[in-house]
Amino acid sequence: MHTGRQTVGAAWGLDATGREKASGEALHPDLKAVIELQQIDQRIAELTAQIDALPSQIQTLETQLNEFIHAHEERKQRLAKNQKERRDLEVDIQGIQVRISKHKDQLYEVKTNEQYRAMLKEIEGEEAKIRKIEDQILEEMIEAEQLEKHIHDAAARLDGEKARVAGEVKQLQALRQADEEERERLEKQRQSDAAGLSAGVLDLYERMRARRGQAVAEVREDFCTACNVRLRPQLFNEVRGNQALLTCENCSRILYYVEPPPTESAEAQGADARTSA
Repeated sequence: MHTGRQTVGAAWGLDATGREKASGEALHPDLKAVIELQQIDQRIAELTAQIDALPSQIQTLETQLNEFIHAHEERKQRLAKNQKERRDLEVDIQGIQVRISKHKDQLYEVKTNEQYRAMLKEIEGEEAKIRKIEDQILEEMIEAEQLEKHIHDAAARLDGEKARVAGEVKQLQALRQADEEERERLEKQRQSDAAGLSAGVLDLYERMRARRGQAVAEVREDFCTACNVRLRPQLFNEVRGNQALLTCENCSRILYYVEPPPTESAEAQGADARTSA
């Protein structure tokens, strides 16, 4: 989270005095300044991206909660509809039972066997309707049990979900405020640092930043790490000194060099030499 001049040592391999640790030579002031300026610009860009993303993150949380509540309400409405459908089906059964009772009474009034058989067939048809409706009622009861379980579980979770979302939204809003405050501080620091540069150096930095997004690039081995093109030996040796603002002949970015850490074999040889001494 730290930025600016206080973190140049950690970020760019410099000691507390701003001297390059491997060579012991002082870093050119303009080079050190543009490295720091780029570090500030990168942090400002990160903060801006975070700030811009926060409303979407908050909206996502609120949408998830609203969808949870909506699903809960839909299940409650479906359960109420289920209960009404079952009551209506039970009324239908009662109506059919009344008709069956009338048909049975009419059996004693028929004159012929043909009429008797027709009446029995009518009664069987009505009883089949009842069995079909009873199957529907059973299906509705099974659905009602599932709905009641979901509703009970959701009701138990609802307050917790509301509290969770409210807490996360509050954290995101606090993060946004902190990010905006840090960005404002860095923008002021950037103005101050930029004012300390000569017009030519600042113009070079800003032009490269506008064209390339990244104005300053580290040289690793003898390659520009921004465009991955090998430097000419003479330019590489000059860049290694970190004593001037030199640019990549391919991408035109300002170059700097940080001495790589010693390899394990070199460290081991140094330890052996000290032991021998």
